[in-house]
Amino acid sequence: MSNVEARSLQEKESKEKDAELEAERAELQRRGSKTDEEDGDVTPDESNPDKSLPFSKARCIALVLTVTGASIINTLGVQASVIILPTIGRALSIPDSRQQWILSAYNLTFGCFLLLWGRLADVFGKRLIFILGSAWITVASICVPFMPNEISFDVFRGLQGLGAAAMVPTAIGILGVTFPPGKAKNYAFACYGTGAPLGAVFGNIFGGVLTEYLNWEWTFWIFAILGGAITVLGYFVIPLPPATTEKISMRHNVDWIGGTLVTVGILILLFALTEGNVVGWETPWVPVLIVVSLLIIAVFAVWQWHLEKKGGRKPLMKVSIFKNVRFSAALAIMALFFGSFNNFLIAVTYWFQEFQGRSVISTTVHFIPTGVTGVITGIITAHILSRIRGDFILAYGTLAISISSLLIALPLPTSTSYWAYIFPAMVLSTSGADTLYPTLTLFTAKSLPLEDQALGGALINAVGQIGRAVGLAIMTAVQTAVIAEKKGVSVEDVGGEGYKLGIGDEALKVGLRSASWFNMGMGVFAVVVVVVFFRGAGKVGGKH
Repeated sequence: MSNVEARSLQEKESKEKDAELEAERAELQRRGSKTDEEDGDVTPDESNPDKSLPFSKARCIALVLTVTGASIINTLGVQASVIILPTIGRALSIPDSRQQWILSAYNLTFGCFLLLWGRLADVFGKRLIFILGSAWITVASICVPFMPNEISFDVFRGLQGLGAAAMVPTAIGILGVTFPPGKAKNYAFACYGTGAPLGAVFGNIFGGVLTEYLNWEWTFWIFAILGGAITVLGYFVIPLPPATTEKISMRHNVDWIGGTLVTVGILILLFALTEGNVVGWETPWVPVLIVVSLLIIAVFAVWQWHLEKKGGRKPLMKVSIFKNVRFSAALAIMALFFGSFNNFLIAVTYWFQEFQGRSVISTTVHFIPTGVTGVITGIITAHILSRIRGDFILAYGTLAISISSLLIALPLPTSTSYWAYIFPAMVLSTSGADTLYPTLTLFTAKSLPLEDQALGGALINAVGQIGRAVGLAIMTAVQTAVIAEKKGVSVEDVGGEGYKLGIGDEALKVGLRSASWFNMGMGVFAVVVVVVFFRGAGKVGGKH
């Protein structure tokens, strides 16, 4: 068969697949309406006046809240652990230099398995993978507090991240496939976007309050209870896919070679970036691992291009999607923004606890504005997605995080009121995140065909995770270098085990502010990308 004929056949099969998926969506909508009527809960005319809703309004709300649980539980799993790191370290005799692995083990598996889980969800069903992921994270969370030592504890933290990696991309895929373009879809994605700040504020509360009045183990058991609730709700409210007479062959529908390459590549990259600030960037194996990881990811890209051109087995990721310049720019914005946003939150946490010497409970209280702002912003974003141009929304989000970091970087007197600079910085950063994230995820959903919705969700979250890892590595390096210069010691001494800075130390203050200048730089770079590549972009929440 000639290349032209093969390409023609591939295009025909792709069109047929799109038609089948459209038929599936129609069938899901018909089934949802029929089921609701048979259950006696609603009638089409009374409870589903908006014809764009695929099911009854009550069921749609339940569905959106259930999949939003994936965003909440993912952020909660990280933020709650941040607050109780010293407590866990003392309980398991983990030295300060290795306590970051309590967070990194979760982030590694979450970031590395996103793409593979996203493709598996598109092939075998988003509902199935979502429920399996939430059930997995429930069991892992129950087991975590029972682990007797550092290694087993970190392993089960990694298993938690594995479950979250299955839930997050499938949640976005479920919303993308279930809701047609329009007001309902805007609300659904805006609601999903509020999940992260809610998870952050509840994570602070759970980590602080439960540790203070019960014990740290309850932080993970509450996590398990939430995971179990999401599993049960997902079973009942996420619609079953249409029945099919075709048996799916794992061997022919999943690119296991590509999945292995990208998972191993990202795993090595994130591991090297995480360990670089622990063992020192001059340690020979750190740059070697980074180079090896980039080579593996390059091989993955070539392999995906080969599969896409050759036809036959479906690639894990279509390289051709990056020909869409705005889609590629959206991924860059995601990485830059969330690298800056994550660093901002960490810098503020260090400012409260390490520089000002505040308690865990005090820090928790000072972070409450982020959760409140997130909820309010989510409601507002649902209305503006179809009314305001996408470039304006993205410009606001990137400018907001830039200004937030600037307020922390400025050499303001330490006696300056919390309400005068940290409070507005928190409000701006969270409002920026909760306008930008729904906009980018909705843009991704509109840019990709139905068959790639979960993969798109995985890709947008994967680049965000890589942005966090790279941004944190550079910020830590900047902060450590400035502290070392201020103290007149080597970088290795500052990063070494046992080196402590006292509360109110001038070197720590300068180091955190220098790191915040770097965070602002990432935000400004994201603003430039928006201006250059999204100028004149239409309303992301429109029907067309």
